[in-house]
Amino acid sequence: MLDAIARALLLSEAEHAHLLRLAQLGRRQRRPEPPRPQVRPAVRELLTAMEGVPAYVWGPRADVLAWNQTASAVFGDWAAREPRDRNWARITFLDPASRKLFSDWESKAYDVVGQLRLGAGRHAGDPLLAALIGELSLKSADFRRLWAAHDVKKKTHGAMTLAHPLVGELTLHYETFALVGDEEQSLSTYHAEAGSASQEALRLLASWGADASRPADLPAGERPDNLR
Repeated sequence: MLDAIARALLLSEAEHAHLLRLAQLGRRQRRPEPPRPQVRPAVRELLTAMEGVPAYVWGPRADVLAWNQTASAVFGDWAAREPRDRNWARITFLDPASRKLFSDWESKAYDVVGQLRLGAGRHAGDPLLAALIGELSLKSADFRRLWAAHDVKKKTHGAMTLAHPLVGELTLHYETFALVGDEEQSLSTYHAEAGSASQEALRLLASWGADASRPADLPAGERPDNLR
């Protein structure tokens, strides 16, 4: 696997040897795998109370840890994914649907990689994060390209445009809040400009909930009335 990573990253002979030495050192100093972060029940209740506003909690490896139904309606049904695949990095680089959902996919990919590199700097010994970076390096040329830029990005606030399969173009503004008391967990929320077409589209998605993440090629008769 290390040889494959070295080939994918186009490492020189010296760099390849250094990678092998680091791996040997890592095996000698291997620590127990960290437990999956737990989201406080009160925070989960808050997500439910915020229905109508897409919101989710995520961790330093870009794992989506908890979410509300409206977030599923906008971004896809995370409940239908295996826990390890509820991860923005895997979704962005390994799920072809993400390239259709994010109108500016390159910007989304850049943000995800920058956030991962920030996490790698803070948690250099995290085996799960190292494994994630290794997996993406093997499977995605785009990830290798962006990771090689060494850019760091902290998600704070901004705007993004989605090409949603049911409601079309959707422009949302996002805000990110650190959850004080829960190390490395953040809450991200999304909203549309008041009176905009995106606000109406978001309202329709919220009314359908997680069912809005079903395939968009359903016959019209199988869709809710307000989305026909």
